[in-house]
Amino acid sequence: MPISHIGVCYYPEHWEPQEWPHHARLMRDAGIELVRIGEFAWSRIEPAPGEFHWQWLDDALASLANAGLSVIMCTPTACPPAWLIQRSPDTLPVDHHGAPRQFGSRRHYRFACAAYRDEALRISDAFAQRYASHPAIVGWQLDNEYGCHATTRSYSDDDLKAFRAWLEHKHGSPATLNERWGTVFWSQEYVGFDEVQLPNQTVTEANPSHWWDFYRFASDQVVAFNAAQATLLRQRCDSEVWLTHNFMGNFTDFDHFTVGADLDVATWDSYPLGFLDQGWFSDEEKLTYRRIGHPDWAAFHHDLYRAVGRGRFGVMEQQPGPVNWAESNALPLPSAPRFWAMEAIAHGAELVSFFRFQQYPQAQEQMHAALRLSNGDPAPAWSQILTLRAHIDQLPAQKIDRAPVALVFDYPSCWSSEIQPHCPGAWQLEWAFHFYSCVRALGLDVDIVHPGSELTGYRLVIVPGTICLPPELVGELAASGATAVFGPRSASRDSDGRLPKNLAPGAVQTLLPLRVEAVDSMRSGAQRQIEAARFRGTVTRWYEQISTHLDARLSDDQNGGFWYQNGAYHYLNGYPDQALLVSILNQICDQAGLDVHKLDEGLRLRRLGGLLFVFNSSPRNRRFHPHQGRCLIGSEELSQGEYAVWLQHERNCD
Repeated sequence: MPISHIGVCYYPEHWEPQEWPHHARLMRDAGIELVRIGEFAWSRIEPAPGEFHWQWLDDALASLANAGLSVIMCTPTACPPAWLIQRSPDTLPVDHHGAPRQFGSRRHYRFACAAYRDEALRISDAFAQRYASHPAIVGWQLDNEYGCHATTRSYSDDDLKAFRAWLEHKHGSPATLNERWGTVFWSQEYVGFDEVQLPNQTVTEANPSHWWDFYRFASDQVVAFNAAQATLLRQRCDSEVWLTHNFMGNFTDFDHFTVGADLDVATWDSYPLGFLDQGWFSDEEKLTYRRIGHPDWAAFHHDLYRAVGRGRFGVMEQQPGPVNWAESNALPLPSAPRFWAMEAIAHGAELVSFFRFQQYPQAQEQMHAALRLSNGDPAPAWSQILTLRAHIDQLPAQKIDRAPVALVFDYPSCWSSEIQPHCPGAWQLEWAFHFYSCVRALGLDVDIVHPGSELTGYRLVIVPGTICLPPELVGELAASGATAVFGPRSASRDSDGRLPKNLAPGAVQTLLPLRVEAVDSMRSGAQRQIEAARFRGTVTRWYEQISTHLDARLSDDQNGGFWYQNGAYHYLNGYPDQALLVSILNQICDQAGLDVHKLDEGLRLRRLGGLLFVFNSSPRNRRFHPHQGRCLIGSEELSQGEYAVWLQHERNCD
């Protein structure tokens, strides 16, 4: 695999045509190789139905190609123009309260709207017919940020009709639906599918299986929308041209693995400071990392989207400076743009593309930073791109190895935790991130996998409380020979949202002879204290009372048992804080024969073939010297926002 390309997002429609060649030369001279264009250009290309204005985009493409730049062209379907909405107002999504969302921003369409899907394919085909054979275009991005601004799920009458048809296809008969949903409860039994309503306007809590199926239905609409565009582009384009979509951070509204199956490369939009400010992190963490981002947030998404892309991923939008959409929008450390880019490269990214080339002085994102200021002068990030280019050129090409640790991640489990959280802070994404972060604090690399993945070759598999766990995964895990750690809530629902007949953790009981008899759902401030020789910390949020003949490894201050083990299999029946979880995982890794290195706060490692990358997010200077190797970039001592790269061996070098 080649070391990553540097890219940039560019909007020629924002600037006068005479500026395009100058912009292209600046990009080339900075070491930028790829340019993404077109995702919001529909109204400029087709200002009226059937009236196409291609010349400006032809000229912009020529300017980029003449400078030796390659192009990622986008289908412009994220922003249907005003004339389309006026002609087909049923395109607009309908919110949770039943009110249509209006034209005037972006993503104003419904995935289940058949008329809009036809329009999206029509404009995408027009783009493809015009540019499929253009020699500068190496890839296509389909749409832009599916589901952003809470648009995955819509609640119109037309959505209801599509949902009913989806239910009939899935369940076959109302009787089967009644049995799977348990509609005998509260006298909700259906005689026909035309009696089923959307779950958003019920008097009190709707049936959770009803919600879960609606989430699946909505996810399937995204899958179908993406697949239709992918099929069209593959028919028009050369097989060497790749297809991608730019997914988002902290976003679980649809199944990304299923959408990714129709793509060649998964890309995502990385905004470490915006999501730190908006995320679940403590006030202390937000202050500590406010100018560089949490040490594991971007890394988690790199590993997630590498899995979504079946080994191939990149960053389509990399934050270059302050964003405009968080509650507070911090100025990054000067080194942050290249720090974030090098971190993506360390996780195997093929592309790191910065958003955006030049700051536009008008409209919604006028306060969103870019590589160039609105007047054309270099922004603070510009010099970092030059340094990044020089550093990338020093790195030998590598092949990424399988990590020793796998972490199971499942989107339906995220939906279940959202539908019935049962306690504050029970979001499945956050729990998965918590386990991931603690493994990384031990200096280990992690592959994120979906429940259908092959697990052979992993030394340790983490199941971070995956609510909907297929029984097949338990069999795959047993056959793999790996050590496994299951978190609380693991296998606590079947695929229809029912409690397992043999109680939680369902099929996991074949590996661990225990069952959950009761749950202590803890409000903020409630905790169980654990103090043992090497294990000190608290259990918060969630605690399960266990029935088993196994002895608990630890006891809490309320006479409850915590952490059960049966050979190579471990069950944690509560949500441990970071210090406690790191200590537990440290011992489990040692038993699994993994070479761990407990890192100082904010320091992280990542291996890419024969390269070892060291990153410091801590405000304190950190020192790290590997047992072997030659330093290619940086040094042993790193200040906040700095990295080092060590060549440890020549294997895996192309």
